[in-house]
Amino acid sequence: MKFIVSSSYLLKQLQILGGVINNSNTLPILDNFLFELDNNSLMVSASDLETTMSTKLNVESSDKGVIAVPAKLLLETLKTFPEQPLTFVVGDKNTIEISSNHGKYALAYIDGEEFPKAVELEDPSATTLIGDILATAISKTIFATGNDDLRPVMSGVFFQFSTESLTFVATDAHKLVKYSREDIKASQAAEFIMPKKPLNLLKGILAGSDTEVLIEYNEANAKFTFDETQLICRLIDGKYPNYEAVIPKENPNKLTIARTQFLNSVRRVSIFSNKTTHQVRLKIAGAELNISAEDIDYSNKAEERLTCGYQGDDMQIGFNSRFLSEMLNNLNTEDVQLEMSLPNRAGILTPTEGLDEGETVTMLVMPVMLNNE
Repeated sequence: MKFIVSSSYLLKQLQILGGVINNSNTLPILDNFLFELDNNSLMVSASDLETTMSTKLNVESSDKGVIAVPAKLLLETLKTFPEQPLTFVVGDKNTIEISSNHGKYALAYIDGEEFPKAVELEDPSATTLIGDILATAISKTIFATGNDDLRPVMSGVFFQFSTESLTFVATDAHKLVKYSREDIKASQAAEFIMPKKPLNLLKGILAGSDTEVLIEYNEANAKFTFDETQLICRLIDGKYPNYEAVIPKENPNKLTIARTQFLNSVRRVSIFSNKTTHQVRLKIAGAELNISAEDIDYSNKAEERLTCGYQGDDMQIGFNSRFLSEMLNNLNTEDVQLEMSLPNRAGILTPTEGLDEGETVTMLVMPVMLNNE
């Protein structure tokens, strides 16, 4: 079995696939890339049993064969080469030899038949999306997912497809993000929870891409196909919480403010906040927003005054500054609107402009109880 391939082309594809491989695998075979050669087509796969990703590369060859190659060793070697053709020859001593312009390198391989087979999706539903739209939906929501092993459903992003719109939701019970596209529809309604790891891989590959992505899914697995790549992953099992129930519907107090100014102010003031609660206090009266924080244990305190647009009653509300900063950081708009009803109800953060037609993003941040002086 022999093939010739460009070193930088191979490295680029393998670095993407390498994101699937865990640092410590229970099965040694998972530390390898699976190479499936069929004449001029080389299919390379990586898997951690939960997620399997494969991509098809064009190579020069007239052979066929299946082998598993040590991923780390191969990646480290490829990173050192300038662009050049590399010749891979599988020898009879269970080694694969790579020949470059200047040398030869032999590494041991394993029989490819041991590599776990990717799941075949039975009777899937399907939806097609532009790559960049999917990447945007992921990056707008994934930061709000939880890490609690006791509540696995909250550790992923909830995909809610309907014949009217597509909605993506993430929450960790302290913050919640709902991202919707009414300009894209699914042929039939479906709901599933995607784990974080495959979403991060997709986000990295598809950001800025106008490639069409075919999403196929059933109750147990989802498959994403684009260009010459496919990613199959196991879905998170369980029922997603009723997120609509926690979004307050009546929010008469509306604050509009420059996002960057608000974010910088929250970041600065929060340096002086209590290191356990990270609490900042927002006090709004008229066109003035007062942001303050205090750490009584160390006699640290800070206060800033900003001008803002405000309609509603004077109010004071406390937020965890880390969650508030994270949300403001994930919006790319000049001004934001913060809608509130009561100091003990969630605040709703939305961008005032910069969205596409049919695109909406709603961020919900839970308040923290203020220690009133």
